[in-house]
Amino acid sequence: MLEKKEIEEIREHLERAQSPLFYFDNDQDGLSSFLILRRFYNKGNGVPVKTSPLGKEYLRRIDEFNPDYVFILDQPRVSAEFFESLKERNLPVVCIDHHEIEKEIIPEEVNYYNPIFSSGKNEPVTKLCYEIAKRKEDLWILIVGCISDKFFPEEYADFSKSYPDLSIDSKDPFKIFYESGIGKISRITGMGLKDKTSLVFKLIRFLINVKTPYEILEETSENSGLHKRFMVIDSKLKKLVQKAKAESSNRKLLFFKYSGEISLSADLSNRISYELPDKLVVVAFLKGSRVNLSVRGKDAKNFVQEAIRGIDLATFGGHQDALGVQMDENQLEIFEKNLNSLLNQKS
Repeated sequence: MLEKKEIEEIREHLERAQSPLFYFDNDQDGLSSFLILRRFYNKGNGVPVKTSPLGKEYLRRIDEFNPDYVFILDQPRVSAEFFESLKERNLPVVCIDHHEIEKEIIPEEVNYYNPIFSSGKNEPVTKLCYEIAKRKEDLWILIVGCISDKFFPEEYADFSKSYPDLSIDSKDPFKIFYESGIGKISRITGMGLKDKTSLVFKLIRFLINVKTPYEILEETSENSGLHKRFMVIDSKLKKLVQKAKAESSNRKLLFFKYSGEISLSADLSNRISYELPDKLVVVAFLKGSRVNLSVRGKDAKNFVQEAIRGIDLATFGGHQDALGVQMDENQLEIFEKNLNSLLNQKS
C-alpha cells in the first residue's frame, strides 16, 4: 500500500491537472487503474500501451491530446527517450507502479510511486488507484483489476454483499477470475483490449460511462461487438489450452510454442497455470525473429534468471510467479533445456 503522504501527493497532482493523459498497461490491471482515476476526477484521456518499454512511438499521442500532465500506470519499463521528450516539453510526469525495478533508472524529475520501495508489498496498481479515489461505485472495477493480477483484495467481502450473483465463496483470485460473474467481466474487458485501436478506444469510452457491471456482462446493442470479440478469442484460447496440455509430457515443465494473428500468451499461461498449478508454464508466441514469452509458476522469476545466463540479448521483467521474457527464436531450445536442468536439480 502507498503511504498516506504519497496518496495525498498523487491526489494533488490529479487535482492540479486540467487535461491529463494516462498511459496504462494493456491489461485489466492497467485499464482498471485508469478507469478508477478517470471516473473519479472526470477528466483526461487514456492510451493503452502494447509494447515494452513505453517508447517514443507513443509520443504522437502527446501531439494529439496536448495534455498538461502525463500519468503512467502499471508500466515498469519506460524508455529514456520517452522521459527525455516529456522533460523537453516541460510536462509533469507521475508514475504509479508495482513492479520490481531499479529505482535509479527513474529520472529525478519524475514523480514515481511504488509500494515496493515503501512497504515491500506489490499490490496491483488497481488497488493503489482505488486507495487514491475511494469511490465506492467503482468497487467492482477494483475487483476486475485485482483478480486478473492474481491478487485477492480485502474489499471482496463488500463486493460480494453488493453483488452476490457475481461473486463466489472463495479467496482464490484465479478461481474467482475463471468461475464467477465478475471474473467473466474481467475476461471480457481483457479480450476487448486485444482489438484494433479504434475499437479499443470505443471500449474505453463505453467503460468510462457504465454505471454497473451488468452493463458489460449482459449483451446489448451497445456492447454486442465486445461480446462477439470475447467469444471468438475465448474459443481460440480454450483450443490452445487443450493443445498445450495434450503436447505436454514433462512432469515439471510445460513449454508451449504457438503463432497466430494476436498474442494470447499471458491469458494462455495464466489459464494453464490455473489448471496445472504444479508445473512451471512457459508460453512462447512466435512472430518474427524476436519472441515474447509468458512464464507462470512458483518462483518462476528465479528459474528464468538462472536459465537465461549466457543467452545474449534475453530480457525479462515482472513478478516472482508471473513474468514476461524476450529472446531471439533461435535461443528457445537452449532456454528450455536450461529450465529443465534447473527443475531437475531442485527435485
